[in-house]
Amino acid sequence: NTQHLENVFEGTTFSVGNIATAFYTGLWAYDGWNNLNYVTEEIKNPSVNLPRSIIIGIPLVTLCYFLINVSYLAVMSAAEMIESEAVAVTFGNRILGVMAWLIPLSVTVSTFGSANGTLFAAGRLCFAASREGHLLDILSYVHVRRYTPAPGLIFHSLIAVAMVMSGTIDSLIDFFSFTAWIFYGGSMLALIVMRYTKPNAPRPYKVPLIIPVVVLVISVYLIVAPIIDKPQIEYLYAAIFIVAGLIFYIPFVHYGIVPSFMDSVTVFFQMLLEVAPTQSMFD
Repeated sequence: NTQHLENVFEGTTFSVGNIATAFYTGLWAYDGWNNLNYVTEEIKNPSVNLPRSIIIGIPLVTLCYFLINVSYLAVMSAAEMIESEAVAVTFGNRILGVMAWLIPLSVTVSTFGSANGTLFAAGRLCFAASREGHLLDILSYVHVRRYTPAPGLIFHSLIAVAMVMSGTIDSLIDFFSFTAWIFYGGSMLALIVMRYTKPNAPRPYKVPLIIPVVVLVISVYLIVAPIIDKPQIEYLYAAIFIVAGLIFYIPFVHYGIVPSFMDSVTVFFQMLLEVAPTQSMFD
């Protein structure tokens, strides 16, 4: 059945904003690549294994996603895919018969796998940021028996629950993608600047300069185009969220102001969660 593959772009729009928001949804599916960057301390020989994982992983995922979308279009039309609440389930019901239950089971397994990777990276991110003095001290503590960054995981989970309760999946994707690409672009700009301002700095791995330049241009487009074409409240929330971070950063991180009651708060949560500081905090 190839009739649905003949005019797949029929009826689509081509405004700069629509293309950018379409990229938000598409790139959301591939966004796990950056999780590896957060856990380099846990990776053996990261200067070799980190680039190797990304170079091997992203093309494989891209190929799988491409083939499964071709499979969807061989079974249902684009309009049916839009109307379906679960495209994979509809796909399975049409071609697998009594074995259609394999699709929701596979989706469940994939969901838990994604959640596991996200929690691992997010907990490690909170742990490292706290250890550097950018977050509350308690977030850098680990469980005394399981050796997991329990406070960081709980903190991340509470934020996730609050975001899930405050919007739909589409608004959350727009909110996250807009914010993420601001920082992706900022990272690329920093890399380009440091390539010239710190030419002799140690670099465990080095990429051709054209790569950060291209990603920076793409980042600027994905940030600016949706605002110009169709401003949404999610973009304002993202900007406020970032500015709020600066408000907390200046007094509590840059100037190192610590309220007197924070020691008591840290001790309370330390006893409640059965956590303790790591040896690296004393080194």
